Amino acid sequence: MGPPVDPVQTDEKLPARTDVVVIGGGIAGVSTALHLATKGVDVVLCEKGEIACEQSSRNWGWVRKMARDPRELPLIIESLRQWEQLNNTVGAETGFRSTGIMFLCETDAQVAAREAWLEHARQYQLDTRMIGPDEIAKLLPGATRRWKAALYTASDGRGEPQMAAPAIAAAARVRGARVFTRCAVRGIETKGGRVAGVVTEKGRIDCESVVLAGGAWSRLFCGNLGLNLPQLKVRSSVFRTAAVEGGPETAAVGSGFGYRKRLDGGYNVGYALNTHAEIVPDSFRLFFDFLPALRIERKALKLRVSERFIEEWHTPRRWGLAEVSPFEKTRVLDPAPIDSDLASARKHLAETFPLFANVPVAQGWAGYIDVTPDAVPVISPVESVPGFFIATGFSGHGFGIGPGAGRLMAELVTGDAPCVDPSPFRFSRFSDGSKPRPQVGI
Repeated sequence: MGPPVDPVQTDEKLPARTDVVVIGGGIAGVSTALHLATKGVDVVLCEKGEIACEQSSRNWGWVRKMARDPRELPLIIESLRQWEQLNNTVGAETGFRSTGIMFLCETDAQVAAREAWLEHARQYQLDTRMIGPDEIAKLLPGATRRWKAALYTASDGRGEPQMAAPAIAAAARVRGARVFTRCAVRGIETKGGRVAGVVTEKGRIDCESVVLAGGAWSRLFCGNLGLNLPQLKVRSSVFRTAAVEGGPETAAVGSGFGYRKRLDGGYNVGYALNTHAEIVPDSFRLFFDFLPALRIERKALKLRVSERFIEEWHTPRRWGLAEVSPFEKTRVLDPAPIDSDLASARKHLAETFPLFANVPVAQGWAGYIDVTPDAVPVISPVESVPGFFIATGFSGHGFGIGPGAGRLMAELVTGDAPCVDPSPFRFSRFSDGSKPRPQVGI
């Protein structure tokens, strides 16, 4: 079971009409709804389960510019600008604090790779820099080892995943958005080739635009529309500790562990070396799309056979709008954590910080991260279906980049000037011959 998420007051009576329907109550979906409502757009958000019930509440909680794919840097800069004001914007606690993040380097090769990334950072005048062993020791009290160097960004920070998306959703409602949970959207209806409405399990809503922010479910939804969205899922495991006295404020990732401090005094901890890719039927359908990424990430990516293959084999890929959809049959993707990953992360963390050795583990969980072949999200209109937009495939970066993605998506829907160049995030890059690839060493 995932971590407990702050509850959100929702609406009851489904409207007959709205301007925009947002599908999905993760941080990208609620941020889109907030920005649309702030613009005065009539918006309805439909979530099949509960707000932030999947990966938006299950991630590490990092909010970072550092070591991003260069194509994402303008958007994360905008997003971090929002995070710094987000508590005031939404009138609630999101947990964001600018406490710094560092990537620890053990080898000369790691140092060289991090220094190479700095070339991308310099053109945006980021405060990211390489620091040496003495400064690392000051920032990481209690550590018993020394590193060659670290890539460090003081302005990066952390948020509380179980608090942030619910707070944003509540703020969207204050601004006029209507939010419905346990209300799966089965599909869209078109008229004259463009979006005319959606059909939910609770009824139909006429609308002019639809934003799909469905996370790991987005490929399935698109497939029912005849759209090929190349997206797979990877499983990531996390645990949280009880409160720790004297632990580091600066978040860090090192060999075998990554962590960040929580507002409650505990820590979220994950195993930084492993990400598990579930082998499912789509793994074969999309094999050649993801082959370049598999080659680059072969050391960290662990292929895993599990019950998900059978579950997805039996999941319908097409259904009618009058039928019960897969989204109603499975409200929440709730995978079990990989116990060996959690044990390894705890071991490596305690070896580095002995004060964690006897700290109780309060809870462990896992979530499915939606990934694209180039590890860059889709934030884009779909040209073949006017009025249909997609915000998905955040590839493990969604929590930090969510507020910026919400603003960009709202601007694309309304036709306003975009806050950043949207072309790197276009849906058509998978079909226009661009051959998108992940960046090496990011």
